[in-house]
Amino acid sequence: MRVLVTGGAGYIGSHVVQALSARGDEVLVLDDLSAGGAERIPGVPLSEIDLVSDAAPHAVAELLRSGGVEAVMHFAARKSVDESVRRPAWYYQQNISSLAHLLLAMEDAGVDRLVFSSSAAVYGSATGDAITEDTPLAPISPYGETKRAGEQLVSAASVGFGLRATSLRYFNVGGTASVRLANHVGENLIPLVFDRIDRGLPPLIFGDGYPTRDGSCVRDYIHVVDLAEAHVAALDHLVDAPAGNIALNVGTGRGTTVREMVSAILRASGSSLEPEVAPKRAGDPASSVASPDRIRQLLGWSAQRDIDEIVQSDWAAHLAARTAGLPS
Repeated sequence: MRVLVTGGAGYIGSHVVQALSARGDEVLVLDDLSAGGAERIPGVPLSEIDLVSDAAPHAVAELLRSGGVEAVMHFAARKSVDESVRRPAWYYQQNISSLAHLLLAMEDAGVDRLVFSSSAAVYGSATGDAITEDTPLAPISPYGETKRAGEQLVSAASVGFGLRATSLRYFNVGGTASVRLANHVGENLIPLVFDRIDRGLPPLIFGDGYPTRDGSCVRDYIHVVDLAEAHVAALDHLVDAPAGNIALNVGTGRGTTVREMVSAILRASGSSLEPEVAPKRAGDPASSVASPDRIRQLLGWSAQRDIDEIVQSDWAAHLAARTAGLPS
């Protein structure tokens, strides 16, 4: 299959590029490299196109036609919740305009298969041990709102020009397949704890008074390699799917407390630091765990890797990058 991956030089996108290439698919990457790096995808054709630009629909349509592209996987988006609160209009411009331009290009070029990178942020403050796709969508950040609006736009395109699509709502992503593909975004829990360990500072746990087994928040952590495999399964499902947009949770269905995750990181690093409790952060639900039943039933996919595999792969990559003097 010939597949265009937007944002394919980023953390999740590059893992998907690797998974597609490993099974023999012909992959093209579109990325403006504002957050990704070409070194993640050596040997893969890369087009540096800014999807937000007015010229994008024509340029991308030409790329789709010239590359004989049969399907698109769309990761190119801004994803910082805090930044979206500070710059809401910019987030809508970046995430919705880029998707609209991509859909215009797909319609122009006659490409009718799309896997859309959505997020559990569409559920907002929904809490529970088994959040399903039928849980009301009530995002609490501009970032989450853009993902909900993105799903709505994809659904409208399925009516407008027969688009066949899957929107994957994933929860907390970690781990890596290699040093080259590792995540360096400091806003996620694992890189934040790594940074504290590097500086000899105790890891922070934000709040320990939640109604959970150890008082800290519960989250559903999924290995990025499992997530990449879910995207590939979603892509394959679209081959015979009718027009429409199906939303699917991507998670393990297993909750891990923040304290348990921090302990796993400390074990992997061999650190003797003891975590400290900081004040709760506003808007943090006590528990957010996916129900993966629908994706298992529809795609036959389920997560195979646990939190120790997530943390150990990340720590090994972190050490290797630090030794080589690379960003970690």
